[in-house]
Amino acid sequence: MNKTPEQKRHTLFVVLAGIFLTNAIVAELIGVKIFSGEQTLGLDPAHLNIFGFVMDFNLTAGAVIWPVVFITSDLINEYFGKPGVKRISYLAAIFIAYSFLVIFLTMKLPPAQWWMEANSKDAAGNYFNMDFAFNKILGQGQRIIVASLAAFLIGQLVDVFVFQKLRKITGSKMLWLRATGSTLVSQFIDSFVVLYLAFSGIFSNGQIVAIGITNYLYKFTVAILLTPLIYAGHYIIDKYLGKEDAEKLSEESANQSSSFF
Repeated sequence: MNKTPEQKRHTLFVVLAGIFLTNAIVAELIGVKIFSGEQTLGLDPAHLNIFGFVMDFNLTAGAVIWPVVFITSDLINEYFGKPGVKRISYLAAIFIAYSFLVIFLTMKLPPAQWWMEANSKDAAGNYFNMDFAFNKILGQGQRIIVASLAAFLIGQLVDVFVFQKLRKITGSKMLWLRATGSTLVSQFIDSFVVLYLAFSGIFSNGQIVAIGITNYLYKFTVAILLTPLIYAGHYIIDKYLGKEDAEKLSEESANQSSSFF
């Protein structure tokens, strides 16, 4: 049975919301690992001198899939407007907080002795404490969690605001400008908000700015490189909804309330 336009819109939102929520939650959970961007690409460390600090592209593992969140957010913004993005952003923040709460509670559970013994050695035969490893990997500081959630919400609200402002200027044209432009602005704010909230008083202001610049250089580059994928997603959705219905939905989203919150 063929779906009605309304059913297709509902399915589209559910799929985009599922992709957004899954990647946002997973990115937060794997964010505890820091990896070398240069080594991943087979390059030598950058050794950038920023305000007297030598910085390399050492990035949180969450950065690997955050681009999926950027793309999905822009597609939701394009077809469902501010209400769609804000609704899913608030929901994501609640789910992320819930995930960390569950992890915190499970960390307090006493480990079974047989589980500790069965997982007491690594592949090389070295002894380690499995319960400590579990807590160390999944546990993150409360300050970092709060900072990350605050930066996420602020970044998303700024993204939807800039996207819709550019949408009113460009109309249905120049998708690359509103998608990439909104991401560049929101991620600039996100990069520094999370660092100041998480590490103010721990790192100097100069070091926080240096780390923020390094992180933003990565996000800036990724945002530019992702532009073709925005168009690919736009094309797939237009094919699914039908060109006429897709344009109608996009126009409706652009004409929704201009309220920031």
